Order: sequence, then structure tokens, then C-alpha cells
Amino acid sequence: MLELGNVRPKVKGCVRSDLSDISLGPTSPDRLDKEPTSMVQGASNGSRLKYQSLGVLVLQTTSLVLTMRYSRTLKEDGPRYLASSAVVLSEVLKIFACTVLVLFENNFSFRSMNQLLKEEIVKKPVDTVKLAVPAGIYTLQNNLLYVALSNLDAATYQVTYQLKILTTALFSVSMLGKRLVLHQWLSLLLLMAGVALVQWPTDLEQKVLTPGSQFMGVTAVLIACLSSGFAGVYFEKILKETKQSVWVRNIQLGLFSFVFGLMGMMVYDGRSVVKSGMFQGYNTITWIVVILQAVGGLVVAMVIKHADNILKGFATSMSIILSTLISYFLLHDFNPTGVFFVGAMLVIAATFLYSYEVKAASSAIGV
Repeated sequence: MLELGNVRPKVKGCVRSDLSDISLGPTSPDRLDKEPTSMVQGASNGSRLKYQSLGVLVLQTTSLVLTMRYSRTLKEDGPRYLASSAVVLSEVLKIFACTVLVLFENNFSFRSMNQLLKEEIVKKPVDTVKLAVPAGIYTLQNNLLYVALSNLDAATYQVTYQLKILTTALFSVSMLGKRLVLHQWLSLLLLMAGVALVQWPTDLEQKVLTPGSQFMGVTAVLIACLSSGFAGVYFEKILKETKQSVWVRNIQLGLFSFVFGLMGMMVYDGRSVVKSGMFQGYNTITWIVVILQAVGGLVVAMVIKHADNILKGFATSMSIILSTLISYFLLHDFNPTGVFFVGAMLVIAATFLYSYEVKAASSAIGV
């Protein structure tokens, strides 16, 4: 994105060059047109990059939810794949991807990369152990998402999972001392009202899911929102306290998450693993889910710097709408009602309202 600070030095340079020539004659029209043209091209490239980032955010969010839901409801001969094994494999792929990125940052020098990882991971055990807390919570959260999408349709899940905005905001206030302005508190109230309406039972709504499975799905989403908010703020606090590369931090997270995920898999699905293997029930869709879960967050981390809060709000809204349409027309596991529509609109409005930035900070509220 072209920033104003990047334009001014070039303009000053041109003025200084014209004065050094001590030419009092008419300025060449080509020279006058050169800077505006470059500015327009830079703005155009920045705008294009923003919308590309928006597309990536929508694609990653929607595709992961829909493919995960489809993979958990797909009827095939034989046992269904183990969600715990998918979580473990995702962490392995995430560690590999982050290692490649660290290698890239070190100009593909294995010696430099090894030295960096040794300095930051092995020689700083206290900093490394701190990441065991968010790693364990993220592992729990990833397993809960599989539980949620095994018991909820993608549309209901997408809307309900936006409660992570509420939990993240509350943990940011309590742990980071963040101050929320008035419209952000109002947006959190709208968010809670919208999610409540989405979950509101109605006789007109013919759900494919049983009440028991829906309760389990909603409970899983709520715990995932709580864990997501705490782990995200905790990780942000660690990043602010140190100057490590975010990819190095993700390698540390991945190592702990792999260990916790492996322990969870053996505790809950150990018998199935021993009997039928870790890769039982795997197919093409399963591998797509594993890859999306592994690299999706990393892709978002790379493009998020080009997307402002408004674009992130658009991405959330478009993802909810796409999930609703695809769940209804393709997956056939969702029948929207008027109450759901109103609730979804409130959640979308709350997302935009929370992301809206006001220049004047006089209305800040501290807790």
C-alpha cells in the first residue's frame, strides 16, 4: 500500500533537482505528469492488494469451515477419521511451514536458521515454556472445533463463533489494559443478542440435528470462543514482551501443540489408533481439511497487514453469508428462519461496529 510518507521524499527530491538546475524556463509537462502517475499506480496497487487480501480471508475462513463440516458428515464405508489425529497432523505441517519461512528470513542459510532456533528455543527455556499455556489451549480449541462442526451446521457455527470477539475484548481489557470505546461496548451487546437469536429454538425451524447434538455443538463452540480469546491475548502479550520472529514463536507453539495433541489422541482414541492406525478413514477431503487448518492461519497472518478493520469486517460478513448459502443449497443441512436472519444481521452489524475506528478517543471507557 502506498503511504503518504513514501510519497513526500520523492516530491522533495524532484523540487531539489529542479532548483539545482537553476532553470527559470517552463517545466516539462512530462516531469509534471511523472509523479502523479506513479502515485496513481501505487494507490492502484495498494487497493488491489487490499482486495486480494479480502479474497484470501474469505476463502480461507469459509473453505475451512465448510470442508470440515462436510468431512464430519460424509457417509462412507468404514470408520470415520479421527479428529485428534487431524489436529496432530496439522501441527506437524504448521511446524514445517514455519520452519520454511524462518529459513526464508535467513536467506536460506541452514546454519543461520539452526543458530537462531538454538538461541531462541534451547537457550531461552523460560520464554519457551511460557508458550506451553497457549499451545495447550489452542490444541483443546482445535479439537473442540471438530466437535462443534460434527454437531452444528456451518452457518450456525460461523455466527456463534463470532463470540470470540467478545471473549477477546474482555481478556484484552483485563490482561492488556486495553480501553474500549462506547461503540465497542455497544457492539458486544449486539453480538450477544445476535448469537442468542441464532440459537433461539422455534417450532418453524426444522433442524436436521437432534437437540442433544445441537447442545453439544453449541457448548463446544462456547468453550472454543473462551479458549480462543484467552490464548490469543496471552500470545499477543508474549509477542509484545519479546522481539522474536512470529514464525519462531509459531514453531515453539507447534512443538508444544504437537506433544499435547499426541497425548490427547492416545488418551481418547488410543484403542482406535492401535486397532486401525492413525490414518483410518482418511480421504482427499480429510487431507484438505488438515492442510487448510495448518496453513490457513499462517496465510491470514501474512495478508492481515494489508487488510484494515473494515475489510476484516467484510470478510467475516461474506464468510457468514457464503456458509449460509452453501449449507442450504449444497450441504442441505440447514433451513434458515426469520429469527436466524435477524440474529445473523445483528452479528454482522456488531462486527463492523466493533471494528469501526473513531479518531476522537474522548469516549474511552476503562475497566
